[in-house]
Amino acid sequence: MPRETILAVDDEEDILELLGYNLGKEGYRVERATSGEEALRKTTAELPNLIVLDLMLPGVGGLDVCKTLKANPKTQHIPIVMLTAKGEEADIVAGLELGADDYITKPFSPRILVARVRAVLRRKTRQIPEEGSTIQIYDLVINPGRHEVLLHGKPIEMTFTEFRILQILARRPGWVFTRYQIVEAVRGEGYPVTDRSVDVHVVGLRKKLGAAGKYIETVRGVGYRFKE
Repeated sequence: MPRETILAVDDEEDILELLGYNLGKEGYRVERATSGEEALRKTTAELPNLIVLDLMLPGVGGLDVCKTLKANPKTQHIPIVMLTAKGEEADIVAGLELGADDYITKPFSPRILVARVRAVLRRKTRQIPEEGSTIQIYDLVINPGRHEVLLHGKPIEMTFTEFRILQILARRPGWVFTRYQIVEAVRGEGYPVTDRSVDVHVVGLRKKLGAAGKYIETVRGVGYRFKE
């Protein structure tokens, strides 16, 4: 059974009860906070393994809590699952760009919430390949040093941007990358690209990968992830 500690942050007692019951039933130790200020105090006092964070909080809002925690070296590694009643694209994108790991919209299924929490914790404990190391996943072998992609042992010709997007996504299967994050990662190599052109590059990438293109999943209104 899991033994991780989860901090549930919400200003609605019935939501906290629901989170506490369902996560506790799965073996997680659940701490509670009803405001952003309390969440920050509890997180720095005793580091949880994961935070389920409501966006609409009194005082310090959820986005500001996320931003503060991700800017602190002591807490930046803690996974954050956003919980929001809005479900609006702008809020979700903002949270993910600040470093949140996933989001759940209200009303939510407790079973789905538990599954998403478990998936985020599993991704966090999985070893992430180093930036320059070879990635082997499904039928693909990605060799950054050689700028080479092999599918079933056969090389696939790719542009620099297509290769970088594939490498970024495949290094963290299941991880959602916003278009902005992908743009920033590619720009880090001095290559000009805009957020909307990312969609065009992904279309070309999927086409070159053929049946393996299904591994690159679209997260509507947010960005892309490599199938876990």
